[in-house]
Amino acid sequence: MSFTDTLKRSLGFEESLDNKKNNNFGNDFRRDFSSENYTIFPEQSFYEIILIRPKSSDDMDYVVDQVVEENNPVILDLSFLEKKSPRDFRMAGNKLKYIRENHGAEAFLLAQCKNKNLIIVSPKRVNLMKKD
Repeated sequence: MSFTDTLKRSLGFEESLDNKKNNNFGNDFRRDFSSENYTIFPEQSFYEIILIRPKSSDDMDYVVDQVVEENNPVILDLSFLEKKSPRDFRMAGNKLKYIRENHGAEAFLLAQCKNKNLIIVSPKRVNLMKKD
């Protein structure tokens, strides 16, 4: 199964087996997702997943708008704010806390190392599940 097929399936765009047979799209592709760490279950037909490296409070306002208003998941790299502006880094943390508490958003730390601090933030409508 290709990356595109996996992405389509995870976003809910995969056609049913009956449609594939009728449209001659090929074999029945099945995959066991039990080994995946995170699964996104969409409730709308299309999501934009945004990757952003905020450099100011305006960029964080954009992130809040995407999650709260547009219902799009956002992957943040907060390493720039952490190194260059501790004040803005604290502000970013406060904004994440605000949207989690007041808007039901979820946030998971994806990776943290010397030059990366990746967090995924999803709106209430997108369910992120951590599987052990």
